[in-house]
Amino acid sequence: MENKPTQARTRKKAVLKASSMALSAALIVSGLSACSKGSSGDDAKQHVLRVGFVSSSADNDQYLRQQFTDGYELTHPNVDIEIVSAMNYDDQRYQEPDPNKKQPDTYEKVKEMMNGSNPPDVVIVDSGNLQRLAQDNLIQKLDSLIQDKEFDIDDIVPSVINGIKDAGDGSIYALTPTFSSSALFYNKKMFTDAGVEPPTDNMTWTDIFTLAKRIAKGEGKDRKFGLSFNRYSGDPFWDSQTYAAPLQLKIFDNKAEKMSVDTPQWKKVWGDVADLYLNKIVPSQEDMNAGGGGIIKDKVAYDPFQGDMFLSGRVAMTIGGYDYVSQLSQAKDAATKNPKISNVDWDVVTVPQFSEVPGVGGNIYLNNLMAINAKAQNPDDAWDFIAFNNSKEWAKLKSRSTYEMVSRKSFLKPKDGMNYNIAAFYTLKPVPPQDPAIDKLYQDMPNLYQVQQVAQPLFQEVLQKKKSVDEALKSWQTQGDVLLQKIKTNPNGPLDGTGGGAVGIGGGGPLINVQPVG
Repeated sequence: MENKPTQARTRKKAVLKASSMALSAALIVSGLSACSKGSSGDDAKQHVLRVGFVSSSADNDQYLRQQFTDGYELTHPNVDIEIVSAMNYDDQRYQEPDPNKKQPDTYEKVKEMMNGSNPPDVVIVDSGNLQRLAQDNLIQKLDSLIQDKEFDIDDIVPSVINGIKDAGDGSIYALTPTFSSSALFYNKKMFTDAGVEPPTDNMTWTDIFTLAKRIAKGEGKDRKFGLSFNRYSGDPFWDSQTYAAPLQLKIFDNKAEKMSVDTPQWKKVWGDVADLYLNKIVPSQEDMNAGGGGIIKDKVAYDPFQGDMFLSGRVAMTIGGYDYVSQLSQAKDAATKNPKISNVDWDVVTVPQFSEVPGVGGNIYLNNLMAINAKAQNPDDAWDFIAFNNSKEWAKLKSRSTYEMVSRKSFLKPKDGMNYNIAAFYTLKPVPPQDPAIDKLYQDMPNLYQVQQVAQPLFQEVLQKKKSVDEALKSWQTQGDVLLQKIKTNPNGPLDGTGGGAVGIGGGGPLINVQPVG
């Protein structure tokens, strides 16, 4: 019988052998790509491919290499990859904060990187930056390359391709090997016990709210809730942002001079979410805190779910990311060893839609879009790098990930022999990227983030029945108009009477039109 060290070595050899076989497949692909370039001999010379990212630091450089470049570099020994970034977190980490100092403009830094004396050949960005780079003609269209190289994109998830085209005004400026997505998880037993038909794909929010109200019942700690917009927090204002994302509603105009929230559309959004909270269809933060752990009779309550009310069997439906599948699988395995752990019988359907924007889910994020710099010094290898990372062979390896989904649908299958509706994660289209003009407003006037902070206490007043939705939105409109004028005078520093200064670094942050940027 083998001893433990011998067994470990055997397992290690098996892993190395499997990895070698997988990389050999990738090498074949890259070899075929190299052959298509011709045999001038130049390709055999050692040369550099520069890959640019929006941001990096000394801490995550290794992670970026593992995720994006090591595989290519290993199978292309004549290529040395240099990683560059537009923003270095280390430069800001050790600076003393200055609220009166304007923060760096992330996109301007990206442009500087793209136009520099030694620019990157490939740039990896999210959909918001991709849209701006395409509009500024800083990246190459890939449509003709895809056609000339006969690169198969028919196998790529339609929602991913459509999201890329939306960012490129109908053209393909980038490809991404992976994407992040969410779906609506539901507890089968809770629906069966209530005698209610479970949700199905392509339902509207109105349909889901109706189901949630039929499921919710009970009082106090025994209360069963119909829905939660996310798994770990019950903030009604931010739930309204999540809910309204596909509608692309604006908080203020494109000059940040006038509020735009006293409208029928915002009234419906706030009214819908407030109704769910007031009738305890969705759990509040207090409910979540009481439903997971804490102190019970001076003893710490054992809670392996850390407040996850879906896993605890107290929420019938919740929106969760693809990574939640692994957590549910782990809980199922744990339940076989510990009878105190409940085993949720679950499945997923598409995130609810609005009838005004059918087919748009708002929960697909394209974060690793690979594009070729218009000023690339090595455009051939840049394309080869993109083709390699978006190949079927590489997708087969990436499909083992438990956090992101691969873009090639032929490798999208339920994990570990499980049976669930995996198509729910990639059927809908993502919300188009935010208007670049809005991004620039936030960058130029960081104090704009405070406009949303005004809304949170007003929403709480609605739930406390101190204000109607109409009154709360009118107050937000009025207070916001005053705040916008103060911000126009002082876009970065402390504002009189607001108790704060500039918030956030770089792009992103709370969004005016409440759509998530990839």
